[in-house]
Amino acid sequence: NYFGTLSNSYSSGSVTGNLGIGGLVGGNLLGTVSNSYATGSVTGNLGVGGLMGSNSFGTVSNSYSTGSVSGDDFVGGLLGYNAYNSTVNNSYYNYDEVLINGENIVTIGALFAEDFEEWLANDKFLDINERLSEEDGYYVVNNVDDFKELLAFGQDGSLKFRLKNDLDLAAEPNLYIPYLAGEFDGNGHKISNLSFNSDFVSGVGLFGHLAPGGKVTQVGIENVNITGGDNVGGLVGYIWDGTVSNSYSTGSMTGDKSVGGLVGYNHGTVSNCYSSGTVTDGENVGGLVGYNDYGTVSNSYASGTVTGNSSVGGLVGYNHNGTASNCYATGNVAGTSYVGGLVGENYGSTVSNCYSSSTVTGNYEYVGGLVGFNFASSVSNSFWDTETSGQSTSDGGIGKTTAEMQDIDTFTGTGWDIVLIGDYVDQTWYIDDGNDYPRLGWQKP
Repeated sequence: NYFGTLSNSYSSGSVTGNLGIGGLVGGNLLGTVSNSYATGSVTGNLGVGGLMGSNSFGTVSNSYSTGSVSGDDFVGGLLGYNAYNSTVNNSYYNYDEVLINGENIVTIGALFAEDFEEWLANDKFLDINERLSEEDGYYVVNNVDDFKELLAFGQDGSLKFRLKNDLDLAAEPNLYIPYLAGEFDGNGHKISNLSFNSDFVSGVGLFGHLAPGGKVTQVGIENVNITGGDNVGGLVGYIWDGTVSNSYSTGSMTGDKSVGGLVGYNHGTVSNCYSSGTVTDGENVGGLVGYNDYGTVSNSYASGTVTGNSSVGGLVGYNHNGTASNCYATGNVAGTSYVGGLVGENYGSTVSNCYSSSTVTGNYEYVGGLVGFNFASSVSNSFWDTETSGQSTSDGGIGKTTAEMQDIDTFTGTGWDIVLIGDYVDQTWYIDDGNDYPRLGWQKP
């Protein structure tokens, strides 16, 4: 469906193919599908969905699917692959009845059977006011059952949610919110023990896909354990023109491509965040963000262990036409090629006022203390520790000894907004001179 419009349509036959296979539409590029459904089973290889195989810059609304789905990668009950600036609105599948590779799995559009049946019976409508209470313009999330309601209402960009208590997802394996178009305010609370294990599903995190205009703030994700395909992050798997701020994650993230401790793929804004999670496998692997694609990362840090193949960085794995400013990384970083203490591969991007004290090891080429590979990019006022990194060179940045990295004089003459810890008011950085590396202002006790 290329630039096309498909509405009031249905398909009941089974579909088998290879790439971009859907019960109704194979690929939706810049097109619109609405008020439609598919009921047949779908089998394919890459990009396999009950209604649609892949959705790129397209819109799906008021539609559903009910057939089982089987595939190898990018597989979903409704959509196999939802990418770029794509919109999903009021479209679902029955989680309890639709089998994905023989299992009941949450992907974009999952609704529990009772909700799905009520939605269909009520002319594709569910009333959020019958489910959640509202305070000051936010719908309140008090417990795990309330959090599950975001499966039904997360696709509505006009809605805002606020967490009122800490949540523990230990008793709810594989529960996450695959699509969020509105706002989620964690309100300073944490959500712990999120787990997911399906390597054929892409876009996985507490929130799998943060849609344009979506916002996640003030939430901590602790002890996360995720194994997914592409676009895997502890907090958000995939961001397109959305915002994540004042949040953190801890735990373990594993995937194929674009895997980050906090965010897998970022085409948006990440600020005042950190991750101490372990990130492993694949390409475009970063301690905070795996793939920063025309995105912004600022006032953030990562301290976890990062291990991958290519484009592996302590903070960002692949910084593609993106920006990283006032950030740092301290974890162990290991890969094959394009490996950096802060950024693995920096392409057409800007890095400023950043540093790395990470240990860095690489097995092949383009390995650096701060940046592994730098092309058509700017790296300014940024440093790496030559002693802790084990690297005497970097494709960008200035190497310093540990003593120099813990000396305020290294930074004051280079445009950093930094003061001694005792003089801190609201500066970007502070330092315990002679005893520690610079820290971000919001970290001050």
